Amino acid sequence: MIEYTDHPLLWPASFVARFEAPLRDISTPAKVRAALINGAGGQDLELGFGPVPPVLREAIKKDTRALLRHGGYKPSGRGKPSSEYLARAISEGDLPEINAAVDSCNALSVHSGLPISVVDLDLLEPPLRVAIAERESYVFNASGQEIQLDGLLCLSDATGPRANAVKDCHATKTHAESRSLIVVVWGPAAHGALCEGVLEAYMRLMAEAGAEVARVGPAGR
Repeated sequence: MIEYTDHPLLWPASFVARFEAPLRDISTPAKVRAALINGAGGQDLELGFGPVPPVLREAIKKDTRALLRHGGYKPSGRGKPSSEYLARAISEGDLPEINAAVDSCNALSVHSGLPISVVDLDLLEPPLRVAIAERESYVFNASGQEIQLDGLLCLSDATGPRANAVKDCHATKTHAESRSLIVVVWGPAAHGALCEGVLEAYMRLMAEAGAEVARVGPAGR
């Protein structure tokens, strides 16, 4: 379902989840709510992967920025990885619940240090591809603000980039009526084991919430 272009620093990890009911009818798991209350690095979170110690978190931060910098993008300031933004937001108590899929994404991203995208699969037009964007941009919020994507690794559909490790496209974000999702973990290859653990934890959370889940991406992973 997704074509991944060769990238020396990316660990390809993605899956789809399909619910019978819309997200507005799916409750955010209690373990996810607890994780959203605790700051990054909390110990007893029951999210499905072990705690990430501070030294490892710093290595993940450095390697994630290197991953995004590889194509020429500058991951700093307002263009830093979403995982860094979320860690700050949760420490300031400014991370509201949205829906079961996004809340799970945020909790896993905060506590792993890995940026993760979750978008509405039904709003995408195949074929889907993960590759470095060229001179492109898209609107990322309801206020109409745009992010310039030059050199940034993105998930694209037939119409152009739709998600990345910094800010996902507003037009394809999940909403109350969403039933089908696609998730991409933007993980550095140097931390493949953690990427796998986070991907599997996310799949379990969605399955426990009633979704049918299936991994997508390169064969052999």
